[in-house]
Amino acid sequence: MKKNILLILGHPSKNSFCNALLDAYKKGAESEGAECKIIYISDLKFNVNLSDGYRNAEAMTLEEDLVNSQKLIRWADHVVMAFPNWWGFMPAVTKGFIDRIFLPDFAFKHHSGKIFPEKLLKGKSMRLLVTMDTPKWWFYLIYRASLYQILKKIVFGYVGFDPIKFSTFGFMRKSTEKQRKTWLQKVMDLGRHFK
Repeated sequence: MKKNILLILGHPSKNSFCNALLDAYKKGAESEGAECKIIYISDLKFNVNLSDGYRNAEAMTLEEDLVNSQKLIRWADHVVMAFPNWWGFMPAVTKGFIDRIFLPDFAFKHHSGKIFPEKLLKGKSMRLLVTMDTPKWWFYLIYRASLYQILKKIVFGYVGFDPIKFSTFGFMRKSTEKQRKTWLQKVMDLGRHFK
């Protein structure tokens, strides 16, 4: 069965290792017959601020690029997002993208008498490819991968993505060309298996 895979570059630059990771995933997935589409967040024209939360109609009025992004998320069976871990989280433009498109009635829906919302993006899986200048062991042992807990339980899991898997690449400043080639091969293999 053909898979629809949406690739999202959350690094502000296309000239980044994050983009190379997405290219490797795409190559692997397309070699197995998947259809891939890409969103480069840095190319989108939108206000990154969710002004005043969801309390006014302005928050629910999306720019054309965000409307198209929502359509692509609906289309996808599997979403792959690549971004760097900067100061313990994703770049501001990527967080703004999530704030603006994961809106009520698109990503989740509250029902009277229910504590938890309905997850409107159920049936979709996700892979996050995260680069960092923190040593990988330090990120897991000292920081306890807190970024991943937030993304899995509070952000993407909240709206229905399951399973949500992570691949960590660090630390980047000390990585060699050989190591980067190994990482790219690993991600290409993930793409071949749609993981």
